[in-house]
Amino acid sequence: MNKKKYIKSLLIRTLISLIIFFTLSIFVNYNDKNFLLFKNNIYDKSFKFNKISSIYKKYFGNIIKKPSPENVLTASKEINYKEKNTYKDGVKLSGVNIIYPYKSGIVVFIGEKEDYGSTIIIQGMDGIDYWYSNVENINVKLYDYVEANNIIASASNEVLYLVFMKDGKVLNYEDFV
Repeated sequence: MNKKKYIKSLLIRTLISLIIFFTLSIFVNYNDKNFLLFKNNIYDKSFKFNKISSIYKKYFGNIIKKPSPENVLTASKEINYKEKNTYKDGVKLSGVNIIYPYKSGIVVFIGEKEDYGSTIIIQGMDGIDYWYSNVENINVKLYDYVEANNIIASASNEVLYLVFMKDGKVLNYEDFV
């Protein structure tokens, strides 16, 4: 694609994004009912970034710049563990060092979760939220796109807590581990 077409395409995408942003701003600020509708569906629920990403990609191209291969730690492994036990809503894996995501997806949370410690939540392209808790040496940032074979962190004290959720409901970990 030549430079002129690229600039035109970038300008169109920017204008459409601004139109959507300003329309949404007007909608939210118009009255309290609209604000509550927006708040309840965006802030209070688990917003599905993968749906927006697929729509955007269909019409405008790739929304997320994939990192260059030299900047990503990768391996073609699954999470290795010595022992698994039920823990709260998920599973506790012992003897874990390096953590790989189960599925490719978008990092939607990095922070502390009560009873789980430092947590990374990846929203997989399959709509499942994958929680990786009790982690350290985190190699991803919020809203990064990660492939299934990327190293995302290491387990603190060789213990990893996993939780699998879809639409706010906890899934059976035995279907994954």
